[in-house]
Amino acid sequence: MRESAVLVPVYRRGDGDLRMIVIRRAAGGLHGGQLAFPGGKRDPEDVSLRATALRETWEEIGLEEGRAEILHDLPVANTLTSNFRISPFLARIEPPGAWRPDEREVAEVLDVGVGTFARPRAHGEEMKDFPTWSQPRLVPFYRVESYRLWGLTYRILRPLVPRLLAGEWEV
Repeated sequence: MRESAVLVPVYRRGDGDLRMIVIRRAAGGLHGGQLAFPGGKRDPEDVSLRATALRETWEEIGLEEGRAEILHDLPVANTLTSNFRISPFLARIEPPGAWRPDEREVAEVLDVGVGTFARPRAHGEEMKDFPTWSQPRLVPFYRVESYRLWGLTYRILRPLVPRLLAGEWEV
């Protein structure tokens, strides 16, 4: 398994609304077009997976390391189709005035209310089939605008959303 890390960036707007940053990956590549958290593969120079998450977030959307405070190491998870072992890190962020997405990697930066994920109409399921699976499977997803957020990102969010909404961390 290839080691990777993602940042799960959250913040509160001035009106108190709890928000989360999600990216839509650029077309092409292994996860092209999918919704995800900023992050990627660990480089040999990265002193830790936390460093990987922060570096990748800077490279992908322009969030400087000093604008992110890691609040919690979330459970490590494996992708089901692409052989990655992902270490997610929940971080309170101070969003910049404007995001600077790396157009080679990021098609769009989405700013989503965390409460959106708790709404029943945000949940759905669909059949998916991948070459590494023996048969199609019913895969759960969240509706985010006109997109579907599924896979590992969904599996990170599913247990996290109620904890965030319950105020487990000061964001």
